[in-house]
Amino acid sequence: MKIIRNIIGVIAGILIGSYVNMFIVSLGPTFFPLPAGANITTEEGLKAGMSLMQPEHFIAPFLAHAIGTLVATFIAALIAVSRRKIITRVITLLYLTGGAYMVSILPSPMWFNLLDLIVAYMPMGMVGYWLATRFVPEGDFKS
Repeated sequence: MKIIRNIIGVIAGILIGSYVNMFIVSLGPTFFPLPAGANITTEEGLKAGMSLMQPEHFIAPFLAHAIGTLVATFIAALIAVSRRKIITRVITLLYLTGGAYMVSILPSPMWFNLLDLIVAYMPMGMVGYWLATRFVPEGDFKS
């Protein structure tokens, strides 16, 4: 039963965290309208439009990565009944790998790449784990 609940925690964390990520990214242009000529609906358009982006256009992606990672690790650690720290580290590394991939294919500014990779993933994964263990401490599970 513990293994099944851990697997459910991992899957739920990844899915909900990904949904939160995409939701925040989709809201970005509402608060920070895209520059004229920028098209982020395709990979080619996104690559071409990166040179038009100003610092405020990187707020939503950063928040999406940070909050998505935090939510994913929080949900997974909240549902899981054992090996919670390992589970949250694996999810965090998965999100970090995705972020590193995006950094490698998009011509985004170096300051954003560094900020995103250093602050949005590992620290937020640790915070998600910490928050979950405050709600349900390690030894309080009845399985």
